[in-house]
Amino acid sequence: MVMRYYGNKEKLFAAAAEFDLRLPDPRAMPPDELGARTVAYFLQRWEGDETLMALLRAGVTNEAAAAWLRDIFASQVAPLMAAVVPDPSEVPTRAGLMASQILGLALTRYVLRLPPVVAMSADELVRWVGPTIQRYLTGPQQL
Repeated sequence: MVMRYYGNKEKLFAAAAEFDLRLPDPRAMPPDELGARTVAYFLQRWEGDETLMALLRAGVTNEAAAAWLRDIFASQVAPLMAAVVPDPSEVPTRAGLMASQILGLALTRYVLRLPPVVAMSADELVRWVGPTIQRYLTGPQQL
């Protein structure tokens, strides 16, 4: 995949260095729809962006690609989460948990192609995963 779209890993990492998730401002969304809209947004991004998919595939086996993915999520997802997370001290934890869901969904749907996940429509995935993301964004920490 890397060779097909980028020629080599260095060119992939160069593309990743300037990669922008173009995340919507969560403050412009109804608070009770943040989880569903976030999942829908990422599904659209995964399906329409070869760089993100190549990074995910490379990140599974290549430490440099994994570092780029970590940086993208830390620098772009965490700051936006800070706008809606109830306790600012929880932003890193909640951002990490959200990333685990979003990246896990992408890995099972687009890379591993797990049949039950591939068979689901985007709307079904939003209904299943959206409430979990909603909890990570605005819900109380459950002990």
